[in-house]
Amino acid sequence: MEVTETKKNTKIVKSAKAKAPISMEAVVYSNTGKESKKITLPENVFGLSWNADLVHQVATSLMSSQRTPVAHTKNRGEVSGGGKKPWRQKGTGRARHGSTRSPIWVGGGVTHGPRNDKDYTRKVNKKMKAKALYMILSAKYKKGQIMFVDKLSFTEPKTKEAKNVLVSLSKIDGFNDLVSKKKNSVYITIPAKDMAVERSFSNFNTMFVDEIRNMNPLDLLQYKYLIVANPETGLPQIAGKLEATKKTATK
Repeated sequence: MEVTETKKNTKIVKSAKAKAPISMEAVVYSNTGKESKKITLPENVFGLSWNADLVHQVATSLMSSQRTPVAHTKNRGEVSGGGKKPWRQKGTGRARHGSTRSPIWVGGGVTHGPRNDKDYTRKVNKKMKAKALYMILSAKYKKGQIMFVDKLSFTEPKTKEAKNVLVSLSKIDGFNDLVSKKKNSVYITIPAKDMAVERSFSNFNTMFVDEIRNMNPLDLLQYKYLIVANPETGLPQIAGKLEATKKTATK
């Protein structure tokens, strides 16, 4: 940092050197729960500090976009009947009315009621969504809730084999309630579509299997543990989410 003094004030000129991301190491386990190797994790994905405001904004926006309105009321134009004027305009001593389907009449339309055609979609910037995803991954990594498995594969869908894998992984320190947790236990990511793996875990209602490219902040917040299968192939897909937004912004 260079400091240049003048008569009136002091100007501080910061160097424009970019800080290179620091790499971290994580243990990769086999299906039997034994240490297989170590993998390098980028700090710009797993070493970010927590920003609750950003994560909350992204999460609530995504939930709002997924909302499907069900409640629906009819306005005065949609209620059947009411075509005839109830009584003549003048001379009756009563207030004038043009339709019995007015909102102030019993059986009339509803004013400002819920409508199923209302759009609750909220825009989320891609860079914000990617940043929130990385912050959640960083928080789970610091809490020891992320496990890296070298490979998850089955020749055919077998729930028994999937259970054996989970029991073996639950013996690792910090993941003892992997199987015993009753709700929202594990979110398993695989590098590519694999119906044998998905069907093998489909009978466990506390687990969810999906491709790593579909990972989003809501799924990470919903499940306690995250298992990343074949991290050498999957992690570049996660790191590429923010890089893709940068390339789009420069075009």
